[in-house]
Order: sequence, then C-alpha cells, then structure tokens
Amino acid sequence: MSKVTVVGAGVIGLSVAHELATAGHQVRILAAEDALSSVSAVAAAIWFPHDVNRSGPVIDSARVTYQRLEQLARDPGTGVRMRAGTVLTRKPDPDTSWTRAVPQHAPATSAPAGAAGVRCTVPLVLTDVYLDWLRASVLALGVRVRTAEVSSIPEVLAMEEPDALVVAAGLRSGALLGDDEAVYPIRGQVVRLANPGLTEWIIDNDNPEGLTYVVPRANDVVCGGTGEAGSWDLDVDPAVESAILKRVEGLVPALAGQAVISRAVGLRPARSDVRVEAVEGFSRPVYACYGHGGAGYTLSWGDAARIAALIGPA
Repeated sequence: MSKVTVVGAGVIGLSVAHELATAGHQVRILAAEDALSSVSAVAAAIWFPHDVNRSGPVIDSARVTYQRLEQLARDPGTGVRMRAGTVLTRKPDPDTSWTRAVPQHAPATSAPAGAAGVRCTVPLVLTDVYLDWLRASVLALGVRVRTAEVSSIPEVLAMEEPDALVVAAGLRSGALLGDDEAVYPIRGQVVRLANPGLTEWIIDNDNPEGLTYVVPRANDVVCGGTGEAGSWDLDVDPAVESAILKRVEGLVPALAGQAVISRAVGLRPARSDVRVEAVEGFSRPVYACYGHGGAGYTLSWGDAARIAALIGPA
C-alpha cells in the first residue's frame, strides 16, 4: 500500500483523498483549516462550471461529477439533491458548452425581456451536510486528517515521506508549489434569505446590473453575487448586499421582504486553466489539482478521478 499525502481539506482535497483511498492507497490529509472553514462552505454549490475555462477536460470532469452526484442524491444523508432550474443567457452567441455534461436540457419557455434560457435539472449540494458526509466517508476509508499550516512542499515531503503528494490547497496551491503565479482570487459575496417556498434555482450571469443567482436550499435561499477578480477583501459590503437584493428581487419577486438569515464572502480559487497534472522538480512525485474557480463542487469527483488515474493503483 503506497502512502499519499493530500494538502488541502476543501471539497477538492476531500474528494481526491476519497478516490485515492478507494484505490487502496494509505492517505493522509494536511490542511490549515477544515472544509467548513474554507471557501467550500460559502459556495451556493449548484452544479455549474462557473468562473472556469470550459475546456474539454473541464467538461469531461463536470460530466463525471454530475453522474456521481446524481447517484449520491439517492441517499438524503449525503446532502445532495437534484433540482430543476434555468440558466439565463443574454448574449447573441452564448457559451452553452456545459450542456454537453447534462443528460437532459431544453430551451426555456419563458425568460425576462432580452434574455433566453436553458432549462435543466442538476445536482445541488447542501454544503454543511455534504462536507460532513464527505469527511466522515474519507475517515471511514482510513484516511487520517491532521490540522497543520503547510509552508512549503519540500518541507512536507521531508516530514511525511510519502510516495506521492497532491496539492489541492485552493488559492495557496501556486505559492506552495513555487512555480505558478497564475492563481488569483475571485471575490464572491452572498446573502442567505429565508425560503418562502422556492424549489427552482436560476442563474443570470449576463445580468446587465451584475452577476445574479438564486439557489433555494432546504431552509434558506443563497442569493448572489459578485465576481471581483483579484480582490482579497473578505468583509461583507452592505452596499454590495443591497445591490444583490435588488437584483434577485427583480428576478424572483417572491424574495422581496424575506428575512436575512446570514451573509458571507468567499474567495474562489481561479486560474486561467484548471491545473490537474504531475509537477516536476521535487524529490518525490507531486501532483497539482487546483484552479477550479467557482466550479469546485462541479468538477470535484471528475478531477479526483483524474488524479487517481495519474497516480495509479496502490
């Protein structure tokens, strides 16, 4: 049984650890914080390749993840639900490449003035339930999790002496590897409202007033958002929240007057392209798995499978 260390305990790191442990590897996770303290907990977590270059491998990973999450949705305890909704488009030639990963989709029969839409059913992840389930699943597979601040990959290789190491540390990944300055944050602010009975989600990336989405969950509705590339600001901006509320209420009038349950800001770990590959220059095999932008949940199982294939069986 080979030993593999995974740096990072968000949805990507946990998914990678799960697939490697399933393949028979002895896996250890090192991370400065757990998933519920990471950007993974802030996400609306609707399946959709947002803030990511939709290359062929990305669409393939999205398809694999869709299928896996669809299977998990059969067990309510996983926190995965299949939900119908609409992706609005307002451009003459919209990018609908993501639909290749969705088994069934159709043009929307109604949309706001100036917009068209695609109707489909996709997985929705209840982040707190799902991350607890995923962490429990990796622990049940024998994965060990240790909280530790990782300052460099050579230090981890010397300390852990793994047969292989996977860097899945989100925004910190490029700096840890020391060879990638292409990673940058995209600031996302959300406000969570009481759910007046909504079940269908809606995504309006091309809204002329700004990125807008409404994602109903069990007891709340995640409303967003922002896409501020390069911003590291984690403070909630009241003016931004007011603008978000105005946009979502215009899109879904039933949200008007609903109580604010919570609010949050997260930094999506973006890159020009998702990086899933072997990294040269270290004393032991090192692999990268990061740069997922706003598509961490959407690509998680597919990219975890790609890493498992690169490393091979135990």
